[in-house]
Amino acid sequence: MAVIRDVMAAFRLYQPSSIADAQQLLQENQNDALVLAGGLDSMDWLKDRIKKPKVVVDLGGIAELRGIRETRDGVEIGAMTTLTEVALHSLIRRKYDLLAQAAHVVASPQIRNQGTIGGNVSQDTRCWYYRAGWPCYRAGGNICYADTPVGRNREHAILHAERCVAVNPSDTAPALIALEAKFIVMTPKGQQVIEAEDYFVGPDLDITRMNMLRPGYLLTAIRIPSTWAEADFYFEKIRDRNVWDFPLMNVASAMKLSGNTIQHIRIAVNGVAARPLRLKRVEEAVRGQPRNVLTGEAAGKLAVQGAVALQFNAYKIPLMRNLVKRSIGGVPEAAWAC
Repeated sequence: MAVIRDVMAAFRLYQPSSIADAQQLLQENQNDALVLAGGLDSMDWLKDRIKKPKVVVDLGGIAELRGIRETRDGVEIGAMTTLTEVALHSLIRRKYDLLAQAAHVVASPQIRNQGTIGGNVSQDTRCWYYRAGWPCYRAGGNICYADTPVGRNREHAILHAERCVAVNPSDTAPALIALEAKFIVMTPKGQQVIEAEDYFVGPDLDITRMNMLRPGYLLTAIRIPSTWAEADFYFEKIRDRNVWDFPLMNVASAMKLSGNTIQHIRIAVNGVAARPLRLKRVEEAVRGQPRNVLTGEAAGKLAVQGAVALQFNAYKIPLMRNLVKRSIGGVPEAAWAC
């Protein structure tokens, strides 16, 4: 566990009132700056003195980063909109309830009141070796302490583990991928619109980052198209405790049916790899099939092909298989136990 110290390292705090001002500060300070959204991830780094930025840019005073707005083709959510607002907003609950469900199970009510949607998708991994300042691959070292004979890896990856076996901890990320959301990012070269599944970065691309944000970049909004509005949704999160905990694993699916036949589907899981994974092979396999337990069972088996357990996380393979099965085939009353 991280050693908690009483005093943070000194830094300069800036509280811009506009996106333009925030972006200018981030571009001027580049690698010396830390972005503060809800602060729940950032404050851990600061209190533990693992990250010692010279500049902290607090986004809390930027009104244009907050709010949920219906658009001609869906909805736009400001990056600084709290998870509570997302979970309770009438439009989200009516048309995009998958996201409302995901936001509602993040941590605890107090944390959801402070935590933001942008922060939830942009937070760093919770691997305790990395968070405690051990010189692992992700921190610039030459070893993954979790992936050793004595490593503690119960919460770690079973898929796409390239040197680093840490996992992405976001609950809202798989829901946004299933909803085909787009992330709006301001860069030094202008605005970029990024598909949700492309926002997240695995260790095969860059082992030091969990997403595509670079120094000087700023996530400003998330847009959800009307494509999946009022579709058939499924979200489930497995965790050790019913409140506060990060997911051991979660699954999100959006489905359109013709009678009982699956016409279109998007499905994503998190807690199995360094980035949330869209299960494209599963989508292709179940498209055109009846929505039932048999289809769900076949999908679950396909989803875990290639999964490799570490010393303490073999339970994640049957867990993933069953979550995918339930997200497609439905949940019989006695099927909740994995």
